[in-house]
Amino acid sequence: MTSHNQNKSRIDYNLVFILILLFLVSCISIYSAQTTGQYKDNFMIRQIVYYIIGIFIILGVIRLDSDQLLKLSWYVYGFGLFLLVLLIIAPYSIAPVVNGAKSWFVLPGISIQPSEFVKVFLIVTLSRVLVDHHQKNPVKSTESDLILLLKLGGITAVPLLLIMQQPDLGTGLVLISILIGMIFVSGITWRILLPIFGTGMALISAILYLVLWHPQLLEKYLGVKQYQFGRIYSWLDPYTYESSTGFHLTKSLLAIGSGQTGGKGFGYREVYLPESHTDFIFSVIGEEFGFIGASIVVSLFFMLIFHITKLALETKIPFYSYMCAGVISMITFHVFQNIGMTIGLLPITGIPLPFISYGGSSLMGNMLAVGLIFSIYFNERHYMFSSYN
Repeated sequence: MTSHNQNKSRIDYNLVFILILLFLVSCISIYSAQTTGQYKDNFMIRQIVYYIIGIFIILGVIRLDSDQLLKLSWYVYGFGLFLLVLLIIAPYSIAPVVNGAKSWFVLPGISIQPSEFVKVFLIVTLSRVLVDHHQKNPVKSTESDLILLLKLGGITAVPLLLIMQQPDLGTGLVLISILIGMIFVSGITWRILLPIFGTGMALISAILYLVLWHPQLLEKYLGVKQYQFGRIYSWLDPYTYESSTGFHLTKSLLAIGSGQTGGKGFGYREVYLPESHTDFIFSVIGEEFGFIGASIVVSLFFMLIFHITKLALETKIPFYSYMCAGVISMITFHVFQNIGMTIGLLPITGIPLPFISYGGSSLMGNMLAVGLIFSIYFNERHYMFSSYN
């Protein structure tokens, strides 16, 4: 095989193709969502600009090999923590409170949400910790597994606590999903994991039971206010709270349901849904393109996750496999939570649909994560030719 062909094959064109399809879906959906007249800004043009910036981000990280990423891991983790701390102490003129959360740096001409990048920084750092731990402990034991679990949990807990200070429950859940995904591939024995996850599930079930049947106990002993249960109640019975906390969900269900099988057609929206270009973009897709269009979008994400999984299994470098697991966990949770909340399967949180919802920080964070995947293919592909001949 010639050198020219080898260099050419180092670009992951399958991943490029998937991103192009997601880009087209994003532009079409956002263009249609903004026709309601709620905003005067052209969000589609802005999304195109964010995609162009994302391309430069990919080009900036694609040449970073595993050794370079390992060296950078703790630096980017520290930088992410610095941004989160700075966000907390920054004056409201730079970091205003938006919808009850102080999550953004608002500078002239640009708004940045640091937590979107911290998610990717955490993936790289946890991958580094897994590699270092297994190198230092080639022979597994219950003690070494417990130490590894504490390391992973501690490293995740620091940014998680800072993000919950904003507060941003949605991003906090994403960090937890990344941690769980990487624990599953860490090699920690199930004798440790089963009791922990079992206890966690039992605790979540108990809290949900108390919220539904004995909220006064949570108010009395934990100081939780009644209004804070609103999202749970409106999720379980949205039509009772249609004029308040259940408004978005009832409108989303109406939009998706009215699309039926084939949808109403591009631009033929009838259901008014605020913020439909961001968190509820899937409702727009469901209404205009129906079950068929929504299924195509879900299939695109399946292709993306399957492609990254395949790459994780093919790579010969453990650090790359761990990074893939982290990116898969992040994207999967985003897709599952966003689509789930629009169809009433899950409570509403401020989690966008990756690569499709409008948002600069979210898109650039996802493009940074995908850039890491491109770097795996770019830097290791030439070692794998023998298995393809």
